[in-house]
Amino acid sequence: MTRITAFLITLLLVFSSSGLHSQELNCMINVSTPKLSGTDKKIFQTLQTAVYEFVNNRKWSTFNFKQEERIECTMLITINERLSADDFRGTMNVVIRRPVLNAAYNSVLLNTVDRNIQFRYVEYQPLDYADGTFTSNLTSILAFYSYTIIGFYMDSFSPSGGTPYFEKAQEVVNAAQNSSEPGWKAYESDKNRYWIINNYMNSANSELRDFSYRFHRLGLDQMYEKVDQGRNIVSESLEVLQKLYNAKPNLYALQLIFDAKRDEFVNIYADQRVAPMEKTNITNLLKEIDPANSSKYQAILESK
Repeated sequence: MTRITAFLITLLLVFSSSGLHSQELNCMINVSTPKLSGTDKKIFQTLQTAVYEFVNNRKWSTFNFKQEERIECTMLITINERLSADDFRGTMNVVIRRPVLNAAYNSVLLNTVDRNIQFRYVEYQPLDYADGTFTSNLTSILAFYSYTIIGFYMDSFSPSGGTPYFEKAQEVVNAAQNSSEPGWKAYESDKNRYWIINNYMNSANSELRDFSYRFHRLGLDQMYEKVDQGRNIVSESLEVLQKLYNAKPNLYALQLIFDAKRDEFVNIYADQRVAPMEKTNITNLLKEIDPANSSKYQAILESK
């Protein structure tokens, strides 16, 4: 039984509070300080360990995940400024990967950089967090992305399957509205944590989640046995995005999708088995939705 098949069976199980509960995330954590010099680096090693344990050792859902089913992701925290002994500012790159049925590669669901990472961390102090409350900016950021990761992942396996986790992420955003740190409020920017969850929870943007299920479960997962049929569904999922783009060309979530999947789109249609007319149609569609990267999609037409 493949990893992905086992996971799909797991999705059909009734939530249970009995038995062994394995955590959901297998998240690689890295804390780097490329711009800091002349400062004690030990605290950043301690921070990395603390973040790793907080994200990977906590239960974020009621699902029972086997070790091999845990969601592959990364959180790369770059500290650019040490504002005081215990206050830091930087960025965080979040990447989510999903296995593809009978394929030798994982599909990237999200690859984004949060440029509003600012937090207080006292070495060896426990990272406390409780749903519905704002204890610290660091734990709220980590909780937000942990729930968002699971939401993205579940959406790719079942229609709107990530809803409970997006709702949890939205609770984190709501609890942080009175915080002084950036990244949580609508008026600060149109590209931050608030807007990620707003875009995905807004029923007017249902095409976002329809795309994820169609592209991954109905498209990619079928291509091993039925390559043409699977690719046709992938093409239909891109038409779903085109519809949304025509209505809301500046929607942040569309940028998130293309930042994660731009290379994957090219690889799918650069295949020599794809008919020239299909290559042309898809290339034009991708250039329309993602015009800033039109040159990348030209590789589809130039492939032999």
